[in-house]
Amino acid sequence: MKHKVTTQHAPAAIGPYSQAIVHQGIAYLSGQIPLDPATGTVIDGDITVQTERVLQNLQAVLIACGSSFERVLKTTVFLKDMADFPKMNEVYGKYLGESLPARSTIQAAQLPRNVMVEIDCIAIASELTPE
Repeated sequence: MKHKVTTQHAPAAIGPYSQAIVHQGIAYLSGQIPLDPATGTVIDGDITVQTERVLQNLQAVLIACGSSFERVLKTTVFLKDMADFPKMNEVYGKYLGESLPARSTIQAAQLPRNVMVEIDCIAIASELTPE
């Protein structure tokens, strides 16, 4: 059985999808963009600031799934501009550098709300009870 995961500590979904789904102990997290969870607006700032917010949002969803960055198996990073890779990678390393999950990084033609970065992930999670 799959379980929908929702937390107020990360931005609400802006479409017909869940923040995360947990199935058989694996959490599948939707992509997070640099939205302020309290206001739902894109935060101002460069790639470093936006990546920091994205990872904070992912962390909140991971916690809601009974998981953490140490339990992440795979991430996908979508960048508006691949020239931002070094700065994004530096911030990413602060959160995921110890666990070294598998990762794909892609330059996207456009991201939601014209942000600079979006990241999703798959992680080991605790089994959750249905809502």
